[in-house]
Amino acid sequence: MTFNSTISLADQYAAAKAAADDAVAALDALKAQIKASGIERHIGVTCDVVLGLSEQRRVDNALLKNLLSDEQIEACKKPILVERITIRPKGIK
Repeated sequence: MTFNSTISLADQYAAAKAAADDAVAALDALKAQIKASGIERHIGVTCDVVLGLSEQRRVDNALLKNLLSDEQIEACKKPILVERITIRPKGIK
């Protein structure tokens, strides 16, 4: 008897997402080790990893509300479309 079954896109996506989440957790742990080491450059066989620091700027929303009216703030906003794929487990027993 031959068992021929295809895995649904939903199940493939959920499995890939779980693997990606595990990879992100492992990556976050390694990032923490690199930062804690205090060493700027880590030399490897296949690559080097360099720890850098850069400055970013973000809008201070509380200050913005003090400087502009709600209408002015609203006029500065523009809509963007964001696609999201959500996994909803089925609770298989």
